[in-house]
Amino acid sequence: MIALLEEVVNIDSGSYDKPGVDAVVARFARFFSEHGIETTTIANERFGDALKAFVPGGGGGNEPIVLMGHCDTVFPKGEVARRPFRIEDGRATGPGVCDMKAGLVMNAFVLAGWHACGGAARPLLGLFTSDEEIGSPACRPLIEATAREARAVLNSEPGRPSGNVVTGRKGGVFMGLEVTGKAAHSGGNFAEGISAIGELAHKIVALHALTDLERGITLNVGLVRGGQSVNTVAPLAEAEIDLRYVTPDQRAEAMGKIEAIVAHATVPGASARLWIKGEFYPLVQDEGSKALFSDYAEAAREAGLAVAGEFAGGCADSGFTASVGCPTLCAVGPVGGNAHSPQEWMAVDSIVPRAQAMARTVARIG
Repeated sequence: MIALLEEVVNIDSGSYDKPGVDAVVARFARFFSEHGIETTTIANERFGDALKAFVPGGGGGNEPIVLMGHCDTVFPKGEVARRPFRIEDGRATGPGVCDMKAGLVMNAFVLAGWHACGGAARPLLGLFTSDEEIGSPACRPLIEATAREARAVLNSEPGRPSGNVVTGRKGGVFMGLEVTGKAAHSGGNFAEGISAIGELAHKIVALHALTDLERGITLNVGLVRGGQSVNTVAPLAEAEIDLRYVTPDQRAEAMGKIEAIVAHATVPGASARLWIKGEFYPLVQDEGSKALFSDYAEAAREAGLAVAGEFAGGCADSGFTASVGCPTLCAVGPVGGNAHSPQEWMAVDSIVPRAQAMARTVARIG
């Protein structure tokens, strides 16, 4: 498992690096071929290809248990050369080591293990996607269609540093905002200008005021751009907005308020346009997902782990699978932390027991 992990971590695979993501997918396709497991590659022109690996069931059921994960990372090309895979003091490091290449390796070995044993009672489907870190613009339809036909989804995002799994996640909407003003010389004819930057500043203050920490709603303007020159009243300004929320009704409420802020001009003559760049749905634990967690917790105990459920502010593809009514459990991958940073790590001694917990969960669902 560690040897395969080293191989795939040492492949740059940022979300927009199609050749890199395709190389990770191809490495897993070769792994499955070596183990006699049937695969299907789902080609994509812009983003990386996706992969399905299928292990037939022996119990007559036709709804598969899906082991899910994404092959892309947040890191730019060249990151591997700067800090390749390594292990020190029981921790593996490298770009994407816990988020989520260790989970992919774990899924692959669980699939291979069940295949070697003649299959579980239910069919197993490994779903390896390519663009989760940017909101799954290409893979979301594939994820939702797969979940609609599934019995359950186990998403191998990294286990929490506590060792827990994730039973609930926030939803997220990622938006672009463009403000248009009018250029004018800032000294010669200042009064003729309409400052897009000034208007954007008013909107940022209003957007941030929508944050309600007690209800779990946050607004963050994380990127801003604008202006023509220091001595020109800015004709254009742009921002990127991150909305996080807990329940679906909060999304509608927040979006209504955001749209009202965008439509209102504080600086006379300014106008603005808002669009959605990407989105994740929240993972809301229903009765089916509660039962799945119960099965997993018992399976984990059998593997020597004490596991509880946690709520996470981050988003994941598990929100899409839960939203179509499929029982879903997230962060069942090996334990790790500091994702999206150079300090990202994965606990080496967690990969085998977490794989055992997953394999035992499959047996319980079957």
